[in-house]
Formats: sequence, C-alpha cells, structure tokens
Amino acid sequence: MMSKPAKPILAVLNGETRSPPPVWLMRQAGRYLPEYRQVRAKAANFIEFCFSPDLAAEVTMQPIRRFGFDAAIIFADILLIPIALGRKVWFVTGEGPKLEPFNPTDYESLTQGRVAEVLAPIAETLRLVKPQLPAETTLIGFAGSPWTVATYMVEGGGSKDRYATRVAAWRDPVAFDGMLDRIADATAEYLIMQAQAGAEVLKLFDSWAEGLPEPLFERVIIRPTRRIVDQIRAAGVTVPIIGFPRGAGTLYPRYACETGITGLALDTAVQPEWARAALPETLPVQGHLDPSVLRAGGALLDAEIDRLLETWSGRPHIFNLGHGITPDVPIAHVEQLLARIRRSS
Repeated sequence: MMSKPAKPILAVLNGETRSPPPVWLMRQAGRYLPEYRQVRAKAANFIEFCFSPDLAAEVTMQPIRRFGFDAAIIFADILLIPIALGRKVWFVTGEGPKLEPFNPTDYESLTQGRVAEVLAPIAETLRLVKPQLPAETTLIGFAGSPWTVATYMVEGGGSKDRYATRVAAWRDPVAFDGMLDRIADATAEYLIMQAQAGAEVLKLFDSWAEGLPEPLFERVIIRPTRRIVDQIRAAGVTVPIIGFPRGAGTLYPRYACETGITGLALDTAVQPEWARAALPETLPVQGHLDPSVLRAGGALLDAEIDRLLETWSGRPHIFNLGHGITPDVPIAHVEQLLARIRRSS
C-alpha cells in the first residue's frame, strides 16, 4: 500500500482534503517584505538578482521563516526562457520588463539547446533552498506558459490587450505555432531541470490567457500546455503540475481536462460556486482570494476568506490569491489571513 504524502500541499495535489487547507501566496517573496528589499539592493539589476543563487535562495526562504507557508516557490521570473532562446530581456524601474520585439516568422532563429547552460543558476537556487526547508514545506518550481511568454516577446514588453500578438497568431498560424513550440520545448526542458534539482511541484503561469476566443485558446493555451506536460512525463518526472490560465473563464474546465495538469489555479474573477459545479470533483483547486481584499484587511478580509473556505470545503483545495501579492500589502494583513485560515478547522 502506498503511503500518503506527509506534506500538506502534496497531499492535496494527491487528491486529499485538508482542514484547514494548506496555504501559500503567489509572489510571497517580494517587495512587501523589508528583508526582501534589503537583499534586492545587493544586485545591480533584476536579471542579475534572478541569476544569483545565494540571493535568490535567501529571498525564497524569507516568507517561510516569517510566516511558515506550506510551500516555498523558487524566486525567479517567467521571462528567463526568452534569454535561453537568445533574446535580450531587461527591466526598467517603474515600467517593468522590456524585450526586443520579435516577429514570429523568425521563429527558427530562436536558439535551442541552451536551457541547461543559461538557466543553470535557477537549478542551483533550488538545490540551495531544498535542505533549508522544514520537513512539511513543499518546494515549487515554475515557468511562464508559452502564450504568456510569447506576448512579451512579440509586444516587446507588457501590453494591456496583447493586440499585436493576437493579430500575429491569427495572421500566420504556422509561424506563430512554430514559435510557441520552440518556447514550449525550452519550457519543458527548464521544468524537468527544476524537478531534477529538487522541485516537488511545478507550476505553469499563463498570466495573459483572458479574452481569447475558444479556437485561439485551444491553439495557443491548451495545445502548448499539453505539449509541455507530455514532455515532462515522457522524461520520467512525476511531480504534480499546477496550471494557471488566468482569465480563462468558462474555458477553465477544458483546460483542466485536456492539458494533463494535476491541479488548477483560479483567478479572482471566477465565481466559486460555478467553478465547484463545473470542475471535476476530484480536481485539486488553488486560489483565489482577491489581492486587493488582502490589501484592505479588516472584517471584509475575514469574510472573503470564510466564503472561499466554505465554498471549497470537502474538496482538495490549496488556499492562495487569484494573482500575486502586491507590494503595498501590510505584513499584519498576511498574518491575519494565515491566522484566519489556520483556525478554520
């Protein structure tokens, strides 16, 4: 008889129901923590920060030491894959990431076979973090999903509506899908490397999945995600995989059933009663508290926490936000959230 996972996150992703549910927060290592800001000041720029294993390992551990979350997510960024593909990425203070705009018709120029070399520092960060974690804490590795990474590459940075990317996807599907396949293959290699370095769960962030008609969603979200999952499994990696197609709306069930992911992360706009009815009963679900409620705090924060706990009671559930924690969130509000969840049982 197989033993059940002792770590709460792994237990839930194995289909168990825990009360209270395990909890971690997206972007839990970040600017809302003064200790993070102190370490961040030691790196010349954000990319250097991500590629400095000692610094990245330290900030990965900070929220675990302070709050005792049930998972540590490795500190990195979703835009490291374009660097491994030979593209330039830099961050501008107050503006965010910048890239040289990429034409999908040039997809064959994307460098292949350099993931292990270029992204080796991330594997080293995982190896540094793993022995520092409490026995019950799960280590999560992650990557950006191909569509989301592609939007930054085509737009040359962040974009409100990803219009140029959507036009490119419709105008030349052969070239665009070829680009997505290059990104997917590099992402699969990257995630396999993370699992081999100690990640116990892998997460795929499709942060810009909203607003896509179903035929395009199937092409640029479901298909490349399935390609990544298939490659990870073909490599013999069996760790759970959480998918987060933020903004997928009524297409969440298709994503959950057709990509091969183990658990599904939900965004803040998802109506929880609808999701509970629409998603498979045994599917582990993560999410989906509004980060702005966490910022507001007070009685409304308690009420929203209680609402989500009640909604997902009796189902495999990991408590999290529907998007990343914002830099202006008071530490006391995070402490309030954890206290409320942990006394819910």
